[in-house]
Amino acid sequence: MSQKRVLIVDKMHRSIGPMLNEIGWEADYRPSITREELLSIVDGYEGIIIRSKTTLDRELIEKATRLKVIARAGAGLDQIDRKAVEERKIAVINAPEGNRSALGEHAVGLLLSLLHNIQRAANEVRSGQWNRESNRGIELAEKTVGIYGFGYMGSAFAEKLAGFGCRVIAYDKYKEDFGSRHLQEVSLEHFEQETEILSIHVPLTAETRMLFTAEYLRKYPKLKFIINTARGEVLSMQGVLELLEEGRLLGAGLDVLENEKIEKLSEQEREVFDALAQRQDVIITPHIAGWTFESYVRINEVIVKKLVELGMGTPLARTSKN
Repeated sequence: MSQKRVLIVDKMHRSIGPMLNEIGWEADYRPSITREELLSIVDGYEGIIIRSKTTLDRELIEKATRLKVIARAGAGLDQIDRKAVEERKIAVINAPEGNRSALGEHAVGLLLSLLHNIQRAANEVRSGQWNRESNRGIELAEKTVGIYGFGYMGSAFAEKLAGFGCRVIAYDKYKEDFGSRHLQEVSLEHFEQETEILSIHVPLTAETRMLFTAEYLRKYPKLKFIINTARGEVLSMQGVLELLEEGRLLGAGLDVLENEKIEKLSEQEREVFDALAQRQDVIITPHIAGWTFESYVRINEVIVKKLVELGMGTPLARTSKN
């Protein structure tokens, strides 16, 4: 099989080049490439690998006249113009298997930190305060955790919760028959009525954008905590702030924001962000839920394996991983 060329436009673990070479691809690693440069050279490649930095819109896809496959080093596909890709019959692969375990662990970490006031208590001790009673925690055991969206990430979070003695329910509009001994599949109405801790695991689509507003979340009579490790644009930051101020919510763990370029927030976005960031019942992390040393390598392995499965690479022993 003759070597095909793949352009890598975001930072990847250094193992990606050798892995691709072994299955018959020539890797061109340019993580600092500008959009103008990308537009000028993209027609020379059969493949392109992106993370979240690069948007593959119609203009870019039409310039990529030789493109056969797009690989997303991660889960979300929202920065790819899917209609333009389908028109060109370009294959699209992603690697949610690569960082699902990392994301599940991070979601649990956010939740436990909120329930047991870990961040707040640690900050107080650093400032010379030793407050035990005001930092009395809430146990996860026997609480009802609702997982909205049961794909790779939602199922990973459920797996991590298995040993905590909590009740786990899940709703997914597009899946069924996924319940198990440790997980109850429920209707949306049941989900809304019973969820005490909401963990969001939906992709960003036209349907899910701003799905979780204050108005919608008020339909959850028992809701006390929200965890979002999916996409920031599915959850209204203003809505979270309102519910916290009303006392409906006791805490929020946010790994993603509506606008993650915090140095370029609008005046209104800045006001909401500052209000949330100053609250002790809110934890914000910089989109790192799936960002571990292990997942950095594992994502490469998944991409290479899927290229081989598509018939776009020479099968090798290493591609049998994961």
